[in-house]
Amino acid sequence: VQLQASGGGLVQAGGSLRLSCAASGLTSRNYAVAWFRQAPKKSREFVAAFSRGGGSTHYADSVKGRFTISRDNSKNTVYLQMNSLKPEDAAVYYCALDYRIILSSLRVSEAYDYWGQGTQVTVSS
Repeated sequence: VQLQASGGGLVQAGGSLRLSCAASGLTSRNYAVAWFRQAPKKSREFVAAFSRGGGSTHYADSVKGRFTISRDNSKNTVYLQMNSLKPEDAAVYYCALDYRIILSSLRVSEAYDYWGQGTQVTVSS
């Protein structure tokens, strides 16, 4: 499995960005996919996820109501629409995928087997 993240950039506070994560080499559609982010000198943190098969969505409290995760199965692509961006949202954003992850581990980065390369999001105040 290969994941290609894109869509990052520089945006003013209050603005919007849409990140994309294109997957290739998939052997099944029954996977969980998530977005994580890592700011300088901070640990990687969970942002949003689809459970396996896309049955449910999950968000970090810090982004709930501002970010939306969505997917286009025909394109094997997952999106993260980010609205009302804040300076504290600035980070490198990574997408991750796993076929076996259970619901209780969706927010745990170590539980994911496959990772994209990351895309930088910068938010100016």
